[in-house]
Amino acid sequence: MKKLWGIIAGTLLASSVLLTACGSSETAGNADQTKQINFGATAGPFTDMVKNGIAPLLEKKGYTVKVTEFSDYIQPNLTLAEGSIDANLFQNEIYLTNFSRDKNLDLTGIIKVPTGPMGIYSKKFKAIEEVADGASVSIPNDPTNLARALVVLQQAGLITVKKDADPIKISEKDIVENKKKLVITPVEAAQLPRAVDSQDLSLVPGNFALAAKMDLKSALVLENMPEHYLNLVAVRTADKDKQFVKDMKEVIESPEFEAFIDKEFSSFFKPQWMKQ
Repeated sequence: MKKLWGIIAGTLLASSVLLTACGSSETAGNADQTKQINFGATAGPFTDMVKNGIAPLLEKKGYTVKVTEFSDYIQPNLTLAEGSIDANLFQNEIYLTNFSRDKNLDLTGIIKVPTGPMGIYSKKFKAIEEVADGASVSIPNDPTNLARALVVLQQAGLITVKKDADPIKISEKDIVENKKKLVITPVEAAQLPRAVDSQDLSLVPGNFALAAKMDLKSALVLENMPEHYLNLVAVRTADKDKQFVKDMKEVIESPEFEAFIDKEFSSFFKPQWMKQ
């Protein structure tokens, strides 16, 4: 009899574990029913933006918000597509479009948010006019941010790219003039804040600069950001018309969220909808 009860107890325990596991896996992707949103963001300012700006406003609407932090640009979209999170914030529309196409993912951007500009940083030079011939320059190695970096170098008057080059697809081969003979080296974007110590110039995207506690206003030149480089909130396309997505968009468009941005991220570029 003791053996029989042991078997029954073991079966009940296994069933309980299975039900618990199934319940946890179904939480993400059913935010309308559960009122729970798992929001992914990259470490640094966008995690702070979700935790301190977006989540409190969603909680006022009755949601429970969990923030999942990522340290790379690959997992946030894969995790969103598989249903482990409900939304993410870390990328611009160009990256989202290209990544979704390459990985065959069905994701959609719902609203752009204020974004920190890329800047040219240096510990060797105090002004862009001081940049010497042969200076070493680190730029991001991913295609989207590499194109941005070359445009910023052109804005600063350090290089010239082909007039007919697509500004979102520019690469080193499109440089037609490098009058100071800059030595340009693409590196992983997350390493660019450290490159300020070893290179004459380093072009650092705003989110990585802030994550490294850099002052955006210390840049020799800050990017004049086009709208397509502003980061956005992305969801699965199947969810884009659901109530929780409408509620996320509503809180981001609220005066309370803009007041939060003005206080905590005053150096960020705002999307056009926020300027109207």
